[in-house]
Amino acid sequence: MSETDTPTNEGGPGARVPLLNIANALTVLRLLLVPVFVWFVLQPGDAMRLAAAVVFAVAALTDQLDGHLARSLNLVTSFGKITDPIADKALTLSAFIALSVDGRLWWWVTLTILVRELGITLLRFFMLRRAVMAASRGGKLKTVLQITAIIGLLVPWGAFLPAGAAHVLELLAYVVVGAALVITVVSGLDYVRQAVVLSRMEPSS
Repeated sequence: MSETDTPTNEGGPGARVPLLNIANALTVLRLLLVPVFVWFVLQPGDAMRLAAAVVFAVAALTDQLDGHLARSLNLVTSFGKITDPIADKALTLSAFIALSVDGRLWWWVTLTILVRELGITLLRFFMLRRAVMAASRGGKLKTVLQITAIIGLLVPWGAFLPAGAAHVLELLAYVVVGAALVITVVSGLDYVRQAVVLSRMEPSS
């Protein structure tokens, strides 16, 4: 279940949801794929870059799938609620860091996203004492843009496309990076706004 998901009752009224279920298994799989992805992305050669892109895409797909299964099959568990956002952040942030280490992405972009993601995650946990913060309107768009940007930077377009076409796709990937950065910051500010509003509200009796 990602940042854009709406909280649901765990397993439905009166239901006991087993810890070992398909949604949680996909979340754990995503966590296990993170070090595999990092290893591939830091290896030299176009084949390794392509393998990293495939692993990242598969891991990103599990993010969408596990949230859908958890909600549609009433498989929401406390383990999933805690582990899923950790797996999401581990995947995307490791990708941005690895791209910067490899010289394919400016460090200031990665650091901005890193501060926003970790800061808002801590803010949401802190605000749970008052209320669950509603998902930011830009949360889903932010996730899509980040994933698209990462895959666009990972794929070695020049290995199987003419130089001109590969250059265009690489430029488009950086355009998406810019859009992802803007939405990431804007959606982060929206969470801060929500926190300020909630902090000014009188606690319910």
